Amino acid sequence: MNQTAIHRLLAEQDKKQISPTKSKELFKLRMAANLSIIKHLFSSLYPEDEHPGMFDKLIERLPMLYAKRPAELKALDIDRTYGRNDHWYQSEQLVGMQLYVDHFSDNLQGLIKRLPYFEELGVNFLHLMPLTTRPSGENDGGYAVNSYTEIEKRLGSKEDLRQLTKEMRKRGMYLMLDFVVNHTSDEFSWALKAKEGDLQYREYYYTYPDRSIPDQFEKTMPEVFPETSPGNFTYNQEMQRWVMTVFNKYQWDLNYANPEVFIEMISILLEKINYGVDVVRFDALAFLWKKLGTNSQNLPEAHMLISLFRLCMQVIAPGVIILAEAIVAPKDITKYFGNGILEGNECDLAYNASLMALLWNSIATKKTNLLYKSLLSVPDKPKSATWINYVRCHDDIGLGYDDQLIEELGWNAQSHRRFLLEYYCQKLHWSPAKGMMFMYNPKNGDGRITGSTASLLGLEKALDLGDAEMTSKSIDKILLVHGIILSFGGIPMIYAGDEIGTLNDYSFLQKPDKKEDTRWLNRPNQDWDTIKQLSDKKSEASDIFYRLRQLIQLRKNLPVLSDRNNLVLHHTGNPHILAYERTGRDEEGLLVLSNFDESEQVIDANWLESLGYGHDSGFKEMISDEHLKLNSGLLPIPPYTQYWIVKN
Repeated sequence: MNQTAIHRLLAEQDKKQISPTKSKELFKLRMAANLSIIKHLFSSLYPEDEHPGMFDKLIERLPMLYAKRPAELKALDIDRTYGRNDHWYQSEQLVGMQLYVDHFSDNLQGLIKRLPYFEELGVNFLHLMPLTTRPSGENDGGYAVNSYTEIEKRLGSKEDLRQLTKEMRKRGMYLMLDFVVNHTSDEFSWALKAKEGDLQYREYYYTYPDRSIPDQFEKTMPEVFPETSPGNFTYNQEMQRWVMTVFNKYQWDLNYANPEVFIEMISILLEKINYGVDVVRFDALAFLWKKLGTNSQNLPEAHMLISLFRLCMQVIAPGVIILAEAIVAPKDITKYFGNGILEGNECDLAYNASLMALLWNSIATKKTNLLYKSLLSVPDKPKSATWINYVRCHDDIGLGYDDQLIEELGWNAQSHRRFLLEYYCQKLHWSPAKGMMFMYNPKNGDGRITGSTASLLGLEKALDLGDAEMTSKSIDKILLVHGIILSFGGIPMIYAGDEIGTLNDYSFLQKPDKKEDTRWLNRPNQDWDTIKQLSDKKSEASDIFYRLRQLIQLRKNLPVLSDRNNLVLHHTGNPHILAYERTGRDEEGLLVLSNFDESEQVIDANWLESLGYGHDSGFKEMISDEHLKLNSGLLPIPPYTQYWIVKN
């Protein structure tokens, strides 16, 4: 009934100039449509008999937050929720880039001036790393939050951010910003008040007078950063209490068992998106709920809490969507889209971390068998959701593969991870990769990998050796993995610098506040001198840039690459080949074939024809725009080459 009433109201109104009276009516209708499930979730987390009056406080807060939403953004919400643009984030037209503003363009004003660069490449979706104020020393790359809404002065101002989002909307571009939902810095206003003795704000965090409860937590909670932040608690001398600090000693975990924390955080979130944010990246959301006797990750209460955030956003700003930064086991990732009563009511996007990690495994092993097994074990996602597919990001590369799947291949799981660490972290003399180890844990042999895409794929070593053949293969590998994220199903996210083959940045080793964190190896400054010289088309950078730009343009010309849950994995019988199909109408199918081996591999043409691709004379390949010829009934695929084959 409410949806019918909403559409009737909008039919009577110019959606771009909806009146204040009709706007309030629309809010009430959305509130009525979502109220029962909001109340159910809130009461499940915060029973009324234990937290009297808290639900009423939330409901009283929401209309005040809606009143602060700018009219221009309310109109955008209507277009995305009730118009033709409701699933804009599943379009083949979207291509993203992740970047640090200060590393890319100094500040927000500089970024505005650089928008034509993104348009030249074909990028129209930006993820800006944290912009808000943070401690002056160690701050986890801005993820130690001093404020959720105040902009770091050296990056610009609130008005600069509003100007950026306004200019991006003019150009048909989208913006994603982080919401560090799990923790604040120890300099955040709530933490400062807690340290001063304010009992109300002390309850906003997990603090304890002695080690008895922390020791119980430690029995079942793993260490996230065992090298730099062992354990999950830090003693605070000012309070003379132990504080839960899962990530770093200067990051205090928020206590969401306290409903005041949720009400304050949803208020902050809704203020933040009023800058003109299109997507909110929920950082570390798997850690939101803590419970003794568990690992305090992926708990049912965390999912309920995320859904509660989502539903309140649906009432206030339904055009804004949520990305799950859930770097969890493959079988757990799709749960962040919502299950059961929560299906479609958690996150709209999630990082395809499994695909990312599996691509690096296939590069090292030259085989795709673990990739197939793992991807087939991931449950289907809802039709309304999509992935962020990426090769590289600001963080490390974790090796969170399923041990059972590794062992089904006849490999020892621990030995296989050790091989990958040695392959990428310069422990094997024959490996082309030049990366570094991150957070190695000698207790269990676990570790993670850092390094730029180009250096991990051999370009740095090839240039050091002056090896032209190795250089060519490295560039082919860079294009191979990016071709996969551009065609796999979801939003491809390029890491800034990868589009020009930027190498490792070793300067972090000279900086006291960064030298212990090897992730800064893959957080370089954008090389604008190299970019100025791209037009001569003689360098490795220009080769990568123009070939990647061509792939992006090709993606945007193929509607079948919009995400409609239309991806089918295919086994070719060749362990070096990854094959998948993007299905559409009979004339729209696209078959992607990727050779991960350093030698030429072949595919049986009869198998291809059985899928409806090609015929006796060969195949139409989109990347090269050539007609591929058969060789004795076989289709040869050169080393580290990818084909996008369409039906003739």
